[in-house]
Amino acid sequence: MKALVLAGGRGTRLRPLTYTLAKQLIPVANKPVLFYVMQQILAAGIKDVGVIISPETGEQVKEALSGGVAGLSASYIVQEQPLGLAHAVKTARRYLDDEPFVMYLGDNLIGQGIREVIRTFEESRSDAVVLLKEVADPRLFGVAVLDRGGEVLRLVEKPTIPPSNLALVGLYVFSPKIHWAIDQIGPSWRGELEITDAIQTLLMEGCKVKSTILQSWWLDCGKKDDLLEANRIVLDEWVVRDIRGTVDANSQVVGRVVLEKESCVKSSRLRGPVVIGEGTMIENSFIGPYTSIGSRCLIKNSTLQHCVILDGAKIESVGRLEDSVLGRNTVVNGDSGNRQCLRLLIGDDAEILI
Repeated sequence: MKALVLAGGRGTRLRPLTYTLAKQLIPVANKPVLFYVMQQILAAGIKDVGVIISPETGEQVKEALSGGVAGLSASYIVQEQPLGLAHAVKTARRYLDDEPFVMYLGDNLIGQGIREVIRTFEESRSDAVVLLKEVADPRLFGVAVLDRGGEVLRLVEKPTIPPSNLALVGLYVFSPKIHWAIDQIGPSWRGELEITDAIQTLLMEGCKVKSTILQSWWLDCGKKDDLLEANRIVLDEWVVRDIRGTVDANSQVVGRVVLEKESCVKSSRLRGPVVIGEGTMIENSFIGPYTSIGSRCLIKNSTLQHCVILDGAKIESVGRLEDSVLGRNTVVNGDSGNRQCLRLLIGDDAEILI
């Protein structure tokens, strides 16, 4: 079995960050979202992965994966235009050949492995298995209607009146028959080849489509608030205390904090869960829960909480920064006497003076 991971697209909902960085490479707990996807694929015993990339950010994805996930054999497939999930499968047709495959969206995070979905596919001898999650507002998603045995009866894309609350998560397993189904469909009203249309074609032909219900959490990291929530959950569930850097006698480190080597904490307080990358300096500051700070950053005379700070950022004299995402090499300078809460989304290399 192979895997197909979608790491293309334009990431318009996370601009300005995604003008210079692929959305799948934005870090959660200081690790690119794409790495979590690849590690779950490897843990399921799959080593051959086709990676759909875009012309704009493909080289970034190649460079990140070249040394980031040991044991992975990646083949890169360029999708010239983001014309839908089924179009991505069509683009990868030669690579996938006639093997069954897992398709995983590279900007999605789920809180459990993917073995159960693969096992359902193999044991049921289905042509497709979809992963589903109960959601509060199914109008925002593709929705599945099931029979009592968990077999899919029909799919509805973003229904006005949802027939169920079971949303399609960005993980699928397909037999080679999906290629025939994709050949039968045309573009949707969005101008895209929809994977839901292809699965619906399988259903209309009497093919078996099974489902698995996700019991853990699921997050699509395509927007700022979702990215921050993913960072919070990963820090909360997967981070353990690991202090490799230097903490002076005037500082306090409480809870599950990761402080990488060559980082230094002076006259500051850290309250976990927090992750701080290599070579970062924290001075006379408070770093609150659910914050990840990249490598080679400087945080001075500032308070941060519930933030994602990318490599090389400098934050000085900012009284209070919350619910924020700062790109690489950004600079934010303020007045530490001003306790007004700031909430920012800043792209790479920006400078803000407050």
